[in-house]
Amino acid sequence: MPTDTLPWTAVCAADDILPNTGVCALVQGRHVAVFRIGDDRFHAIDNVDPQSGASVLSRGLVGSLGDRVVVASPLYKNHFDLRTGECLEAPQNSVRTHTVRIDGGRVLVALG
Repeated sequence: MPTDTLPWTAVCAADDILPNTGVCALVQGRHVAVFRIGDDRFHAIDNVDPQSGASVLSRGLVGSLGDRVVVASPLYKNHFDLRTGECLEAPQNSVRTHTVRIDGGRVLVALG
């Protein structure tokens, strides 16, 4: 689906997310974790840790494993690739990714 026809939800101001951290947002009834990597890259994945069922991925530590930018779940320490949603330790626990854009300094998310 072209991104100009997606239903976008405003989450927060881009400056509200500190670099290399995440925030949780409710987007169309779904818990979504939005991450800011560096100054200008944003990613969104499901916020629910598939192993525990808790909505915690936005509170995980952001880092790199090789060339992958990942977040480590604060509960079970599984790593989720922020570009693909893949769980590196247990691919069956992968999460969905979502489309993010910045418009007028606001972070907008569309479910993917």
